[in-house]
Amino acid sequence: EDVPSARLYLSQVISALRERHPVRFTYRPYTRVNPTRDVVVEPYFLKIFRQRWYVTGRHTASGKVKTYALDRITRLIVHPETFEPDPEFDAEEYFSSSFGIVFTHGEVKRIALKVESRQARYFRDLPLHHSQEEVVHDGYSIFYYRMRISPDLVSEILSYGSKVRVLEPRELK
Repeated sequence: EDVPSARLYLSQVISALRERHPVRFTYRPYTRVNPTRDVVVEPYFLKIFRQRWYVTGRHTASGKVKTYALDRITRLIVHPETFEPDPEFDAEEYFSSSFGIVFTHGEVKRIALKVESRQARYFRDLPLHHSQEEVVHDGYSIFYYRMRISPDLVSEILSYGSKVRVLEPRELK
């Protein structure tokens, strides 16, 4: 598959990540008209989701861990100095209760999805999340998860249309 976000800066970010160099760039999020200039990030890891590469790292100005889509970045510069990653930060743990790339600080919820039996086959082959558990019924399955509700999760569920119905939690229905 074509991955447009890999065209310009992926190799530079990989190199910066391996060698622990901060990167400076201009960021053009979809949510704002004007770009944010001179964003400096100490890259911790890369993740691909829906044909897009994302870099997650410590935003030096705020000290917070943030994620940026590589295809929304322009004018990337790798700084020559090095940094030491936070030894307490665990990339797998960071996204362990999430679906997709959008990190939310919300509470981890028990999620139950009623899935038509034919669609359930796809869920078995490509689980939405590592916490997935299935209870098989006649003509459908109920899949249970432990994760945070995020825009990526909502979008995924909606993409299945009438083949998937949210049973819980109430705020996801």
